[in-house]
Amino acid sequence: MSDAKARMIARAAREIAPGMVVNLGIGLPTKVVDHLAAGFPVCLHTENGMTGIGPSLPPDRADRNLIDAGGAYVSPVPGSAYFDSAASFALVRSGRLDLTMLGAFEVSQNGDLANWKIPGKFSPGAGGAIELAQKARRVVVLTTHTDRAGQPKLLQRCTLPLTARGCVARIFTDMAVIDVTPQGFALREIAEGLEPEQVIAATGAPLCLPEGDLPRF
Repeated sequence: MSDAKARMIARAAREIAPGMVVNLGIGLPTKVVDHLAAGFPVCLHTENGMTGIGPSLPPDRADRNLIDAGGAYVSPVPGSAYFDSAASFALVRSGRLDLTMLGAFEVSQNGDLANWKIPGKFSPGAGGAIELAQKARRVVVLTTHTDRAGQPKLLQRCTLPLTARGCVARIFTDMAVIDVTPQGFALREIAEGLEPEQVIAATGAPLCLPEGDLPRF
């Protein structure tokens, strides 16, 4: 993993407050657990049927029965619980998640999220993303700022099939922390070694800048 991605994930982990119930989506978000301090008072949820998730483990140390939604081996913590998919999604649908962290292919300036399908490429389905995006009290995204071709993922309007409309509150990228506001994207923090002009150039929608110095991560 690049240093920029590692810094992004570490910064996103600071979004989690003590006492929260948090879902970590497939991909980059699942790595957030490894940036939480030992004993940090949070209840992590995975939609395949577990609450109370500890750090990920290599195969030679793992219980092969314990995986997250992305298939990575995870460890239990005191108070961990296991249940079927119906109970897991009952937690989601009843609004008990304080926060969900999801990956993204695209995010629009009004908070629309596209993260399950690229036409012409295989997709196993939307999975739990649609309900997580709609039902969690707060939705944040972890993603690279541009795709592999260097094209922006933060756009005026999504071009890919939507997961949910107007759901995203904050975006963590390898370049910046950006909020979705009624006025559009707002730059809140910037990665070390970058300048605002570089973030603006990599963003496919207008970007509001704050007055004064930007915090760095």
